Amino acid sequence: MSVRDAAQVAFFALGLRPLMTFFIGLRVRGREHLPDRDPFILVANHSSHLDTASLLSLFPLRRLRRLRPVAAADYFERNRLVSTLSQTFFNIFPIARKGLTPETNPLPRMEAALRAGQSLILFPEGTRGSGAELAHFHSGAAHLIENCPEVPVVPAYLVNMGRSLPKGEWIPVPFFCEVRLGQARTFTGSRREITAGLEAAVRELGQLT
Repeated sequence: MSVRDAAQVAFFALGLRPLMTFFIGLRVRGREHLPDRDPFILVANHSSHLDTASLLSLFPLRRLRRLRPVAAADYFERNRLVSTLSQTFFNIFPIARKGLTPETNPLPRMEAALRAGQSLILFPEGTRGSGAELAHFHSGAAHLIENCPEVPVVPAYLVNMGRSLPKGEWIPVPFFCEVRLGQARTFTGSRREITAGLEAAVRELGQLT
């Protein structure tokens, strides 16, 4: 195990996982739908920095280095310190959000990561929202799924993360938070149809009572 791997395991085992379990009081519905092997694509709504932490905390520590949350490079690599912390503790997969060129297009790298046995966590809304309403999904996830149809997709809905740690805040407060996981599946059709199917699957989980 490398030093970086050991640092991430220690961070989750001693810090983040206890925080999510005992302080945030995270609950999980549908844990049985988590794939027991890589690769897979997990697609979720996005309202808080807790989203990534809560999803990663669901997996065994030994799998952390194969889980790659897709994150905005302009935010999580804005300086050397933030980049180092994001890469070390969360193993982010940084992508450019603006000014894409053939050289900066992240899709080939994402496809290569999946084919190398890594799993990706995607937030197709593109940015953190209020959490009160699901925003329409961008088509990037559909492009990836279209090119990697054999990779299972797990929909997820995160409840109240944006209330525990709202956008612009840095200190979470205890709140009823929940991760709802749907059954792994494949999506086919046009990119528009795949995008609509992803959004519908996540929205359906959000409507559970």
